[in-house]
Amino acid sequence: MYIGIIAVAVLAVALGGVAFADGSGDPAAVKNENGRYLDKDGNPTYKVTPDGTVDWYTYSGYRRYHSECHVCHGPDGEGSTYAPGLKDTLKTMDYGEFLSVVAVGRKNITSSRESVMPALGENPNVACYMDDLFVYLRARANEAVGRVRPSKHEAKPEAARQWEDSCIGKN
Repeated sequence: MYIGIIAVAVLAVALGGVAFADGSGDPAAVKNENGRYLDKDGNPTYKVTPDGTVDWYTYSGYRRYHSECHVCHGPDGEGSTYAPGLKDTLKTMDYGEFLSVVAVGRKNITSSRESVMPALGENPNVACYMDDLFVYLRARANEAVGRVRPSKHEAKPEAARQWEDSCIGKN
């Protein structure tokens, strides 16, 4: 199921059927769809209340990032000697490019080194949570969340449970 979802996302990006904002653009949440926050362009974004409570998807993105991505990209999106810091990458990368790179991978060659981002579009532990990862890294890029596990988060929305069950194949 998740392979089809990724294919649709990549196709939508290629055809220009999705509105995108620059990763460093205005991340203000202007819409809430069942606990999922969206910016003015319809891209997933984060919501952090004054007391530090983060939305479910930012919290989920933190958890997914640290289970799948930090080995290469370093703790909290800060980067490593092996792969770049995604915190800084999200300052210029838009949502569509993020989905594409995560799904199909990318190879970068510079005069000093070569780096390869593997395609993770068939890994359900990544593919089913790409929006969560984007939201968390967008929050890190905008310094809305720090380098530590968010101590407070909203409850998991029923829509998130249903999506997860569908994507992972529980239903």
